[in-house]
Amino acid sequence: MASYTFGRIVDGDFSEVIDRVTGALAEEGFGVLTAIDVQATMKKKLGIDRDPYVILGACNPPLANQAITADPAIGALLPCNVVVRKDRDRIAVDFMDPKAVLTLVDHPDVPALAAEVRDRLERVAARL
Repeated sequence: MASYTFGRIVDGDFSEVIDRVTGALAEEGFGVLTAIDVQATMKKKLGIDRDPYVILGACNPPLANQAITADPAIGALLPCNVVVRKDRDRIAVDFMDPKAVLTLVDHPDVPALAAEVRDRLERVAARL
């Protein structure tokens, strides 16, 4: 795992894992604003065949509002990205670590907010 992510390796069908991730995110108050199918994009734009790879842009509106209120420019670091990707015969789910990423923001309210978001995302990962 990179220093800016955490996650899990899970078994299951790729589409089913995306559904599980989306459902677990919803249980923690996150909606998925975007879903980028990297596999399809690379095929269409570059003619490259890749394993399944989807980036989900997850947002918890109350927490995002707190972050934007603390620092309006923080939107450049939002939403929380969750990557679902094929890893050999299993599926990897990688979560952006808000505690690592939000160290870039110099505001006294942000570390506690980042910790809350991280806690929620860790609970999502545990549900998978």
